[in-house]
Amino acid sequence: MSQLNDLRSQQNDPNFANVWQELKWRGLVHVSTDEAELEKLLAGDPATYYCGFDPTAASLHLGNLVQLLLMRRIQLAGHRPLGLVGGSTGLIGDPRQTAERVLNTPETVAEWVGKLQEQVQRFLSFEGDNAARMVNNLDWTAPLSAIDFLRGIGKHFRVGTMIKKDIVANRLNSDEGISYTEFSYQILQGMDYLQLFRDYGCVLQTGGSDQWGNLTSGTDLIRKVEGRHVHALGTPLITNSDGTKFGKSEGNAIWLDPEMCSPYAFYQFWLNTADSDVAARLKVFTFLSRAEIEALEAAVADRPFAREGQRKLAYEVTSLVHGVDATEKVIAASAALFGNGDLAALDEATLRAATSELPSATVDAAGLGIIDLLVATGLSDSKSAARRTVGEGGAYVNNAKVADPDAVIAADQLLHGRYLLLRRGKKNLATVEVSAA
Repeated sequence: MSQLNDLRSQQNDPNFANVWQELKWRGLVHVSTDEAELEKLLAGDPATYYCGFDPTAASLHLGNLVQLLLMRRIQLAGHRPLGLVGGSTGLIGDPRQTAERVLNTPETVAEWVGKLQEQVQRFLSFEGDNAARMVNNLDWTAPLSAIDFLRGIGKHFRVGTMIKKDIVANRLNSDEGISYTEFSYQILQGMDYLQLFRDYGCVLQTGGSDQWGNLTSGTDLIRKVEGRHVHALGTPLITNSDGTKFGKSEGNAIWLDPEMCSPYAFYQFWLNTADSDVAARLKVFTFLSRAEIEALEAAVADRPFAREGQRKLAYEVTSLVHGVDATEKVIAASAALFGNGDLAALDEATLRAATSELPSATVDAAGLGIIDLLVATGLSDSKSAARRTVGEGGAYVNNAKVADPDAVIAADQLLHGRYLLLRRGKKNLATVEVSAA
């Protein structure tokens, strides 16, 4: 994984004595077990740690990305990661704040396990002395009978303690309540930690702070069964400075799968980061050094109109998730939309993603007159207004100015044989899709 290896030099920031201090500076520590012991552990010999991801959807999202990059930072510091995709816990579902999850079929969960494993693997190195491993908790839960589970694991959990966990308490006090199925989730996650402790010597679990009850179910179980003290680290929930929820665009989750959220949309999400959030996002979601981040923070404060911080943030995160090539295509598409690049050079998928939010119209191949197209796409209110736009030199097709109001668009002008990009003035864009060329 060359991109991971390229980041090793960036990890040696002279401002940090060890990875624990870096994690704190980056705002990645919200709650943990003994801080002094954790700092000592991470500054010492290679230790094994894990983070779990449940296949409750076909892709991971930005909340999961926080954990993936945290795992990556700790591996770069020399420690051994275990990436767990929960083939069994995914069949149950972590309790949500509002209501019971819909249980997916075993076949669906198995398919999603494979997809999530591929995503997790992209962020870890499986080579060298601290090579990562992928694990699936279905491997040790499937052979376990209900009686063995209750006798061997369940007896170590106290119901009084379990119902005090925040998420369980909230659900118990709601009209929805909580089923025994979801109530048992914390026992399953605790068992995962015990199994990984026994099989791999795992001594640290990471996760979001909203998972703290589940994380500590594992540390408590290991203490009771094995008489050993192990660690847990909870990262803060990421929020926007204006109080809106981070990780969603127009109410939709930002997924890591390019089929569910295109690289173009992903890049634009980061490009639209508020000035007040840029520095925090750079710390959490990039591997830039402290000096680089502080320089970008100063640039945002001094020259907010330049959006240097947002552009660097969008480039870095999109490159991490989708690769440099896809990111360069996105940047080229953004430039080409406004006449600063070659539209014809864009592949069809990138062109569609870049224009998906624009006003559009679908027309037949016959009679592609510039006046009719301007009206059909809503760029002009009427044919007379469209004629004025052309006459004033403000009409463009595929970034080429159209001077003749009677111009008819030829078939060879269509991008990928079916698309046109129309522009009125400098910033008003629309697309046309030809149904039959």
